[in-house]
Amino acid sequence: MNKTAAGHDGSKAKRSPGAALMMGALGVVYGDIGTSPLYTIKVSLSEFPTLDNEHILGVLSILFWMLMVVVSLKYVMLVLRADNHGEGGTLALMELAVRGFSGRKKWVLTVLGLIGAALFYGDSMITPAISVLSAIEGVSIVSHRLDHWVVPLSVLVLAGLFFIQSRGTGAVGKLFGPIMLLWFVTLGVLGAWRIAQTPQILLALNPMWALTFIGDAPWGTFLLLGAVVLALTGAEALYADMGHYGRPAIQRAWFGLVLPALVLCYFGQGALLMADPSAIKNPFFLMAPSWGLVPLVVLATVATVIASQSVISGAFSVTRQAVQLGFWPRMVIQHTSAREEGQVYLPRVNMLLFVAVLVLVLAFESSDRLAQAYGFAVTGTMLMTSMLAFSVLPRKSVGAKRVLWMSLLSVFLILDILLFSSNALKIVEGGWLPLIVGLTILVMMLTWKQGREQMHETLAGDQQPLKTFMEALEEYPPTRVDGTAVFMSMIVNTVPPALLHNLKHNKILHEQAVFLNVQSADVPYVPFNERFVLERLSRSSWQVVATWGFKQEPNVPQLLEQIAQTHPELNLEPMRTSYFLSRQTVLVVRRLSWRLSWRRSLFAFMARNATRSTRFYKIPPNRVVEMGMQFEL
Repeated sequence: MNKTAAGHDGSKAKRSPGAALMMGALGVVYGDIGTSPLYTIKVSLSEFPTLDNEHILGVLSILFWMLMVVVSLKYVMLVLRADNHGEGGTLALMELAVRGFSGRKKWVLTVLGLIGAALFYGDSMITPAISVLSAIEGVSIVSHRLDHWVVPLSVLVLAGLFFIQSRGTGAVGKLFGPIMLLWFVTLGVLGAWRIAQTPQILLALNPMWALTFIGDAPWGTFLLLGAVVLALTGAEALYADMGHYGRPAIQRAWFGLVLPALVLCYFGQGALLMADPSAIKNPFFLMAPSWGLVPLVVLATVATVIASQSVISGAFSVTRQAVQLGFWPRMVIQHTSAREEGQVYLPRVNMLLFVAVLVLVLAFESSDRLAQAYGFAVTGTMLMTSMLAFSVLPRKSVGAKRVLWMSLLSVFLILDILLFSSNALKIVEGGWLPLIVGLTILVMMLTWKQGREQMHETLAGDQQPLKTFMEALEEYPPTRVDGTAVFMSMIVNTVPPALLHNLKHNKILHEQAVFLNVQSADVPYVPFNERFVLERLSRSSWQVVATWGFKQEPNVPQLLEQIAQTHPELNLEPMRTSYFLSRQTVLVVRRLSWRLSWRRSLFAFMARNATRSTRFYKIPPNRVVEMGMQFEL
C-alpha cells in the first residue's frame, strides 16, 4: 500500500510580542473586561442599606484580590500555558484534554467542554446588551429628561453594531486598539484623580480588609460574589483570543496597562463613594468632572461597542470550531479579511444573536437587572475551564511540580465553585436565561454528534470494502466516459452511496475516480504538507483522506489543485472534473415513543437546515451531481 503526503508547510508563523500585537490585544482581548467598571461597583455596593467606609474597603479589597488571583494568576499566568498548538478557548482546551483518553472519561471531558462552549453563547447574548445599556445610561446623569431615551438609543446602537458585522473587523480593527488605549488611560486618570482626593481608599489593598469582611459576614460575602464576579467578565477572552495575539502580548498588555487602569478606576469609584455615598446611583460617570461627562458617555459607548464586537466575533469563532469538530451542522461561513483567517462572519448566528440581544434589552431595560443574569454564564464557563485544566496542565509534570499544579488548580476550582454557586442563587432573578440557552445548545450539540455517529455506524455496516469493489470494476468495467469523478465519502475504505447510485441509474463510470473523505483534526491548524494522504486503489481509482484543523475551512478545489501538482498521473483539471455527492434525507420512525423520538426529530430538523455540502466545501455548483437517498432514524 503506497501512501503519500504532499504539499507545502502552511503552519502559522510565530509572532513576537511587539507593540502592534499589544495594541491589537487591547482592542479585541480586553474589550469585555475593560468595560466592567461601568457597572461592577454600582451593582456590588448598591445592595447595602447604609454605605459606610468599612463596606467600601471590604468590597474593594475582595474585588482587587479576585482580580489578582483569578485573572492575573489563573488566566494570565497559568491557563494561557494550556494552548492547543498556540490556540486557546474552551473547545481547543477540550480537544487537548480528551487526547489520549477513550470511553467514559473522554465522554465526561467532552461534555464539560461543550457545557463551557454552550454557556459562552449566553455570554455572547448578554455582553452586548449590558455593556451598551450601561454606557447609554450615562445620559441620565447628564439630564433625567433623557431617561426614557436609554432603551431606544441602546437598540439603535446595537442595530448598527450587528449590521456592520458583515463588513468584518478588518477595515475598522486597526482603530480598536487606539480607542481602547484612550479608554484605559481615561479610566486610570479619572481613578487616580479621585484617589488623590481620598487616599485612604488605598487601605483596601491590604487583604486583611477582605478577610475581616468575610469573617464578619460570611453569608453576605457569598452573596456578594455574584456581583463582584462582574469585574472578572472577559477573563475567558484572554484565553480564547490567545491564537490571534500570542501569550506574551496578552500578558504584557495586562500587566503593563489594563490591570493598573482597572485597579485605579475601581479604587477611584470607591474614593468617590467614601467622600459622597449618594454617588452610588452611578459612581463611574460621577467620577468625571461635569465638563467631561458628555465626552465620557460618548467614549464609553464606543468602548462598549468594541467590547460587544469582540464577543460577537468570539461566537462566530466558537460556532466554526463546533462545525469543524462535528458538534454542529454545516453553516455558511464568510471570510471578512483576505489576510486574517480568524476573521469570519456567520450570517445565521449574527441574526439569532441580534434578535436575542434586542429581546434582552427590551425585557430587562437596565444594566442592573441584566447583571443578575450575566454572572451565571461567565462563572459556568470559568468553572468548566478549571475542570478541563485539571486534565491538561499537570499531565506532563512529575514530582513536586505536579503537586504544585494540582494545589493551584484546586484553589482555582474552589473559587470557581463559590462564584458559580453564588450566581446560581440568582437563577430566578435572571440566571434562568443563560441556563436555558446553554442547556438548549448543549442538547443540540450532543444530538448532532450522536446522530452523525449513528448514521456513520449504519452506513458503514451496509457498505462494501472500497478497494475490493474498485478492483472488481477493473475486471468487469462499466461504460467509461471522459474525465474524473470525485466521490465525497463519509466513511474511509467503504463504497459511497453516490457511486452505487451512479452505477445503478447511469450505468457509467469516469476514466478516473477519486474518493475523498474530509476529516477534522484535534489541532487548530494542519499544515499543507500534512493536508492529505493519497492511496491508489486500482488502475484508475484513488482514495484521498484530507484533514483540516478545527479552525480551518475545507476547500476541496484547492486541495485537488494541490494533489494535481504532486501527482500528474491524476487528471484533475477543473473543467474535466465532476463531483458526486449523496444528499441524505433523514426520516424519523414515528412508531417510537415520544421519549425516544424527540431527539431524532431534532436531529432531522438540524440536518434539513444544514448548509449544503457544495457550499461548505467550496465546490463549484455547476460541477456537482447529487444523488438523493433516505435515511431512517
